[in-house]
Amino acid sequence: MKNFLLIMILSVLAINAQEKLIVGTKAAEPFTIKKKDGNWTGVSFELWNIIAKQMDISYEIKEYDLEEILNAVEQGEIDIAVSPLTITSGREEKFDFTHPYFITGLSIAASAKADAGFLSLFKRVISVEFFEAVGVLILILFMIGFITWLFERKKNPDEFGDGKSKGLWSSFWFAAVTMTTVGYGDKSPKSVGGRIVALVWMFAAIIIISSITAAIASALTVGQLETKVKGLNDLYSANVGTVASSSAESFLIDKRINYSSYKSVEEGIEAIAGGELDAFVYDAPIMKYIVKKNNLSGKVKVLAVTLESVFYGFALPAESSLREMLNREIIAKISDVKWREVMFKYFGD
Repeated sequence: MKNFLLIMILSVLAINAQEKLIVGTKAAEPFTIKKKDGNWTGVSFELWNIIAKQMDISYEIKEYDLEEILNAVEQGEIDIAVSPLTITSGREEKFDFTHPYFITGLSIAASAKADAGFLSLFKRVISVEFFEAVGVLILILFMIGFITWLFERKKNPDEFGDGKSKGLWSSFWFAAVTMTTVGYGDKSPKSVGGRIVALVWMFAAIIIISSITAAIASALTVGQLETKVKGLNDLYSANVGTVASSSAESFLIDKRINYSSYKSVEEGIEAIAGGELDAFVYDAPIMKYIVKKNNLSGKVKVLAVTLESVFYGFALPAESSLREMLNREIIAKISDVKWREVMFKYFGD
């Protein structure tokens, strides 16, 4: 225990004695974002700045592309890489990682277009969900009708009587015309209980009809994005891209999927929008952020598909004295409410 404390103290002294740590990074929004004034922000830097302040670390930043930053860590040219770098066994053989601070997954961004054809519209309106909603609505109508009949069958036999089956049908008819606000006026409750039920049903029916109208209007006016690529198997016959030297590239190689290399995710997403690619494989949150930022949601869709889990950590040269201290700080900080606020800031709910 004494030896461990001594190592920790010496490590802290070594950090303080050093003028500045060299921090390497690469642009990968929303994790590392370079502002117009040259300063950096984003999910990764917000965490790093909290830790650096806590540990009284001063640093300077050097920018690299992905391949360069991996080499810089391996060669010890930088003290730490603050960037969304995926922890892989291959990289662990060359340098160290901290504990993961973010967990996500590899996904597919695919070329998409709005399908506004009649058949597509018909499928969206007349769907399983549609019939489920109709079934629930009919059940509610029968319930309202039955309750109305219980109140009215004796006090209003002319309109809700004349036998159980005819009385129930009359009550169901009353509930239906009241809901649709047609209100023929051929039937109206006379008991206090029946009128209370009718009053409550009138207000409830307004909400129900408004919701149904809004849902149908949305289905008719908002085209659903259709993609040629829908999952992993489609990648084998598609024009696929990814970032060179990334974990996504390793995944494609492992799956024996042909691909084209790009220097950045943004270039790849733009290639999809321009018709050069059918799909781009990379980390889901980064692709979603770029699609939204560049207003490409009508041309590019990030599929709800996870090809492989991805863990982000800070990369360090092998045997770095910073690793243990950073691990402790990361565990503490990502458990704090402030970290949840950072997540909400960049990703919302």
